[in-house]
Amino acid sequence: TNPGFVVRITQAGLDYAHQQGIMILEKELAQLKLPDISGDSRVLRVGKVRYELSRLRLRDFHLPYSRITPISNVGLQVSISNAFAELDGDWRVKFAFVRDHGSFNLKVENVYIKITLRLGSDTTGKPTISTSDCRASISKVRVLFSGRLGWLYNLFHSVIESRLRKILENKVCDNVAQSVQKELQTYIRTLSVTAKISDKTGIDYSLVAPPRATSQSLDTDLKGEFYSLAHRSPVPFSPLPLAFPSDHDRMVYFGASSYFFNTASIAYHKAGALVFEITEAMIPKDAGFHLDTSIFSAFIPQLEEMYPKMPMKFKVSAPTAPFLTIGPEGISFQPIVDAQAYAILPNSSLAPLFLLSLTGNVSAVINVRSGRIVGSLDVGRYRGEQPPNGQGWLRVRTMQSLMNILTSTTLLPRLNARLDEGFPLPLLDRIQLSNILVKFHQNFLLLGADVQFQPQ
Repeated sequence: TNPGFVVRITQAGLDYAHQQGIMILEKELAQLKLPDISGDSRVLRVGKVRYELSRLRLRDFHLPYSRITPISNVGLQVSISNAFAELDGDWRVKFAFVRDHGSFNLKVENVYIKITLRLGSDTTGKPTISTSDCRASISKVRVLFSGRLGWLYNLFHSVIESRLRKILENKVCDNVAQSVQKELQTYIRTLSVTAKISDKTGIDYSLVAPPRATSQSLDTDLKGEFYSLAHRSPVPFSPLPLAFPSDHDRMVYFGASSYFFNTASIAYHKAGALVFEITEAMIPKDAGFHLDTSIFSAFIPQLEEMYPKMPMKFKVSAPTAPFLTIGPEGISFQPIVDAQAYAILPNSSLAPLFLLSLTGNVSAVINVRSGRIVGSLDVGRYRGEQPPNGQGWLRVRTMQSLMNILTSTTLLPRLNARLDEGFPLPLLDRIQLSNILVKFHQNFLLLGADVQFQPQ
């Protein structure tokens, strides 16, 4: 299934996410809980020595050099080099009839960690992430004991260092896996795969396939489909393939296909949201006319006889869901609009007068604001069919001019007010977008942005 919506995270975006993740991982590793260590060792000229190391406390854990790389068919690989840590603790020693205790300091240097993160999706279409592999190696461990018999410990420090190295290597990967599960997996689950737009419609952003890593980016294919909350039914057409460009100037790109926008049209049409009323109260005071039967009597003389100077209203609707096209020049569509005219009788009941079926050229301007796609429409003049005689054509043109005034002063502002509220982009929590880019391509709209993460 082709996606209706695509999200691409470029290497720049991955690097930024990696910076945020490394800061979290440093904090997690600095809280490593290490077990007490005890054992026996034989020391030359001393004999068998019983030792205990307890209350091991990590002071800090620094990850100064690291990088993230997309790995095809797997996900992401994080490589950390030259990491270092420092911890301290207490020691006790027993040999023959001698007992003593003190403290020690441990410096861990040249720590190398390689983490492979597997990306996927669950049955609800939410993204998943897990640690599929972790390897840690420590090439340098130095222990310095203090106390009256600190010299004794220093005689067999290599044994202690070897044990501590193995414990730390295992503990590091354990903490990495826990951090990925507790922090990263929990965070990416904040992506809402369904978003309620109004009391009538919603958007489905569920993943149609696991995230796909390439050499330069991470692509995620989403359903990208609007639907009616009252009755969801299959869309009668499929998304077209998106020829996603190789742009990498921004951290993240969103590809919204024509399928995405056209399913919005279907959803709103099914929900009855493409029906509007035009009444006298909506006509601007400077329009120069009142919405009553007198202004239409020149076109339909019977109106003056049957409903003299009675107030009117229009019910404007789209008989079919209007479909748009997206090309390099922008977004455009030609909706068919039915305008049913009514006379409002003294008892407030409605008397149908006439029906106009009009077609107009509509263009759209698209932008991104506060993590939402916003837009505005510009409607060209509506057109009607030309009657066989010239006088009829003059009347139709005059009627069209009047309808253009009505729609531009009443209908269009209402549509644009709704579009200005916008539709949410598929974003994780606490993500803000900046440096917005909008480009039009064949069959889809490309939105680019840089990302800023807002810590809690």
